[in-house]
Amino acid sequence: MKMRKILPLAVLGLGACAHEPIIDRKGVDENAYQRDLAECRAYAAEVDTVGETVKSGAVGAAVGGAVGAILGNGHDARRGVGVGTVAGGGKGLTESERRKQRVMYRCMEGRGYRVLG
Repeated sequence: MKMRKILPLAVLGLGACAHEPIIDRKGVDENAYQRDLAECRAYAAEVDTVGETVKSGAVGAAVGGAVGAILGNGHDARRGVGVGTVAGGGKGLTESERRKQRVMYRCMEGRGYRVLG
């Protein structure tokens, strides 16, 4: 399977990994909590996971291809592009998921909830 097919599959498979916060619910109104949680999810969903993953994958491909070309030949350059795409895309995906999690946690904390983790 070619790299350009693998990366989108990885994005689709892992793009919804953001962890929801664990909240101390003692004394929390459940209706208000559900409303706030839905609003904070919407903010977290604004993080462009696919865009960040693709952008990082493209940077990784360029770097990997350049390194492969410098250190080897055309075959090594192609392999460098593939490795760089996967590594860069993975990094972009991880970073965007962390950002989603930070948005979610900060949103809930900003609304007065005690976020435990």
